[in-house]
Amino acid sequence: MNPDSPLPFLDFLQQRRSLPARLLVEPGPDAEQLEILLTTAIRVPDHGRMTPWRFIRIAGSARAVLGECLAAALERDDPDTLAPILDKERGRFSQAPLVIAVIGIVTVGHRIPEVEQRSSAAAVCFQMLLAAEAMGFAGQWLTGPAAYHADIHAALGLAGNEEITGFIHLGTASQQVPERVRPQLGPLLSDWQP
Repeated sequence: MNPDSPLPFLDFLQQRRSLPARLLVEPGPDAEQLEILLTTAIRVPDHGRMTPWRFIRIAGSARAVLGECLAAALERDDPDTLAPILDKERGRFSQAPLVIAVIGIVTVGHRIPEVEQRSSAAAVCFQMLLAAEAMGFAGQWLTGPAAYHADIHAALGLAGNEEITGFIHLGTASQQVPERVRPQLGPLLSDWQP
């Protein structure tokens, strides 16, 4: 962040980027830092004050256990799955020091549309990345097959109206992330004409 910028927060936002989970190393947020991070993450738009999200911490040896569960589930689904793919999924949660599963809670038939409930949970994921970076950590928001597999939902104890909005992988950057090409605003903005 440029301390001389007249808008340092805007400068911070314009430099934000994700770091691949494989490049995240210790330390991750400790218990006190995680409390601050999550308290910040939940300050998102929440139409109807539904709190349509909750968190599951996946840390320590639990990361490898969940990875084994995922690999076993994928192999059961397709016994011909190649070993390198299974190995990748087996190690999915063991790269970063800490993984937070953001669980979206969808109340069907509520006056608040489901899309708004899901949007609030997604906002929590992004706010968590911003808070982590502001605290000196790095992170990546991932989904992958684990986010949608019934066996992982069962292993994590999800209720029938819950879904995984994202796995937020958190740690310390082991290297600088190069900037990637961003879209140009021009074609993304149009004016509505009545």
